[in-house]
Amino acid sequence: MAVNGKVKQEAYKPVKTILVSQPKPERSPYYELEKKYGLQIDWRPFIHVEEVEAKDFRKARIRPDEFTAIIFTSKNAVDHFFRICEELRIKMSQDTKYFCLSEAIANYLQKFIVYRKRKVFFGKRNIQDLSTSLKKHKANEKFLLPCSNLGAKQVSQFLEENGYNWKDAMMYKTVSSDLSDLSDVTYDVLVFFSPLGIQSLYENFPDFKQNDTRIAVFGNSTSNAVEERGLTINIKAPAPEVPSMTMALEKYLQLSNKD
Repeated sequence: MAVNGKVKQEAYKPVKTILVSQPKPERSPYYELEKKYGLQIDWRPFIHVEEVEAKDFRKARIRPDEFTAIIFTSKNAVDHFFRICEELRIKMSQDTKYFCLSEAIANYLQKFIVYRKRKVFFGKRNIQDLSTSLKKHKANEKFLLPCSNLGAKQVSQFLEENGYNWKDAMMYKTVSSDLSDLSDVTYDVLVFFSPLGIQSLYENFPDFKQNDTRIAVFGNSTSNAVEERGLTINIKAPAPEVPSMTMALEKYLQLSNKD
């Protein structure tokens, strides 16, 4: 990962190496790109989740069993909520209600509770999908929102604006990974999926210069984070013609790696 040199000049210089800032999956359309264009695609998470230890959680003076309803925004939130409960020897009431942002999160709950549909509510993707179910229980429930150090801004805003009896509880942290072993490695393309990935890049390499490296981003918030650093975005998704990152990469490779 180069940190010195000239500013990138050639937009469509051939691509031979790509670093994707995520864990390596078992199956992925990236592997087809790798074969088709003769690429080396490496995978490296730029961020990771760490637990908040029970002794530190106690300092917040929050007891999960004092709440009658829990709102889960992710599988990480589920994992760390029940981890904290176990470490604090807290047993949640069978009458506890669980509100999950998606059906996948609700199904994941089956690892930890006896699944009763009348106790579990889920939406399609965001807190607005749950608004009808939440309003039905607004008067009688005390809500707990397990979250990371980043919070859950949309959910918190919804609960605050609509006058719910609620509290958030930081149970895990999203932090930058150590990338120091990449200090002498240069990739033709870096692929980012969140602003946190960009933050991790600069925490690891404060003097990072883009040079000839092409930057691929997914989503508007990631794009904004890249532009705030004064970097050039070369590949962007989603877009009408390229809804996925692999499609956006292939569109670029058709130009950069043409014979």
